[in-house]
Amino acid sequence: MPERTIDFGKYRARGIKGHEAVARQLDSYLHYITTPVTSPRGLLARLHYLTRTDHARQAARDAGLTVTDDTVNAWLQGKRRPLKKNLAAIEDTYRTVRRHNVARYLLSRLNREGRGTRVEIHPLDQSLVNRPLQRVVEFRHLNIRHWDRIIEAWAAGNDRALDDAWIEKIVDLGSQWGQYEYVTNVGFAA
Repeated sequence: MPERTIDFGKYRARGIKGHEAVARQLDSYLHYITTPVTSPRGLLARLHYLTRTDHARQAARDAGLTVTDDTVNAWLQGKRRPLKKNLAAIEDTYRTVRRHNVARYLLSRLNREGRGTRVEIHPLDQSLVNRPLQRVVEFRHLNIRHWDRIIEAWAAGNDRALDDAWIEKIVDLGSQWGQYEYVTNVGFAA
């Protein structure tokens, strides 16, 4: 069984880690608020998202928004404007809470009651590698039935755990799984 790649790109192959491609694909399902937090509309949209219920307020506190309720209310009413560091904290908190909220939905969609989701793995780009050093690597697909560890690591923003969870799944490709540690793209639909 192959070990993990230590010296990727030595012969000019190009690609990204498989777990990063998975994270990109999962991020594409988030649909963040597109208006920047620096605009009044973007700020209000994020604050409403983070304060619409007691549960949302608690999630915002857990994610790192440590200002008082009076301060948040002043921002919502337009009486005060947040400082730059608070704008950054609002954006980070919004993205964290949004990711956790969407994770529950994605988990049920990807697991599909045990049927799983078909994943397409596009191999790394070897167009710059000298011909005798190129590997025979082809497009592959597999069906992942249990996404729990992948989604949990993605929602927490834990790259190491996401990498471990992804490697655990691609081992199902057989003895060639090491060829798919780096890829050009990973695609699936949720």
